[in-house]
Amino acid sequence: MSIRDMGTFGMTADGRCALRFERQLRHSPATVWRALTETDQLRAWFVDIIDYDRLRLDLTPGAQLDFYVKPGFGDTEAIRGEIVRADPPRLLEFTWDGETLSFELTPAGDGCLLVFTNIFDDRDAASALGAGWHAGLDRLDALLDDRAADGEPIDALQREYESVFQAS
Repeated sequence: MSIRDMGTFGMTADGRCALRFERQLRHSPATVWRALTETDQLRAWFVDIIDYDRLRLDLTPGAQLDFYVKPGFGDTEAIRGEIVRADPPRLLEFTWDGETLSFELTPAGDGCLLVFTNIFDDRDAASALGAGWHAGLDRLDALLDDRAADGEPIDALQREYESVFQAS
């Protein structure tokens, strides 16, 4: 794992926790946008417990999102959210079970810079969320490059994030 790829932890002005990741990708904002918004591509890198066959994304601000959970993954039927902002192919922001996820894409060289931010309340969840999003963004990068993801095991990533975030 490269230190450059690690997310950073901070606090928002209103006292919420924030994880921020920056990834330089070798693909255009339009290509990355499709990976952020098309079900067949989300299935390859986003959260594993989601039943993508039932997912319907309406990117209209205010539209409700229902991320249905696969059977056998806890007692929650769906993770609810709402589209906050969508400006294709530059910005996608939505709520997710009380959290806010924001994906910003800026052209950079032959590709783009992805800035991903996760805003949440539970400080104790920071290292687990950091490790999970780190692994997910590694999978996104691999998907875009049409290669197998070769990421670190999630438990090793979480230990690394615990170590770094304890110092924050």
